[in-house]
Amino acid sequence: MKAIILAGIALALAVDAFAVTVGLACSLSGLNRRQVFRLAFHFGFFQFMMPVIGWFIGENLLKLVSNYDHWVAFGLLLLVGLRMVWQSFKNEDEKYRVSDPTRGWPLLVLALATSQDALATGLSLPVIGINIWVASLVIGVTAFSLTWVASRVGPLLGRVFGRRSELAGGLVLILIGFKILFDHMGKG
Repeated sequence: MKAIILAGIALALAVDAFAVTVGLACSLSGLNRRQVFRLAFHFGFFQFMMPVIGWFIGENLLKLVSNYDHWVAFGLLLLVGLRMVWQSFKNEDEKYRVSDPTRGWPLLVLALATSQDALATGLSLPVIGINIWVASLVIGVTAFSLTWVASRVGPLLGRVFGRRSELAGGLVLILIGFKILFDHMGKG
């Protein structure tokens, strides 16, 4: 069951990177190999590191709130999921009007923006009981892989699905939060 939860978390977190890459591929009329590698590397690396940072913070915070840890995990996943759902309805037409957003500060800002959810999710990983290094590796590799896939199918997917992929990712995180809450409440 933990493997299914981890896969759901990794896919949900990678949706931001996927959506940004689809948007970039559409707005730039495709991406070259270097741009794809820069995006995939940075998105994957940030998605790998942010849960570790969140886990470290969470390990220290959860000692203070151990009686309420399931509520903390639920609340964080709910907030992150709702934020992703809300973001899926925002107009993003002007977001990518930079000469090459796959270089320099724009790339770092995009990598940081797409990995904020991973930081918050890392706070909840101690509650779930998933090894942080395994989880971070799966999350990072998933983000790297989906970024690469998005760069190849981005122009087509952008026309067909648009922002619905980010909506789906947010809903998955919300459902995982409810599952954690209900599982813990059922134990005691």
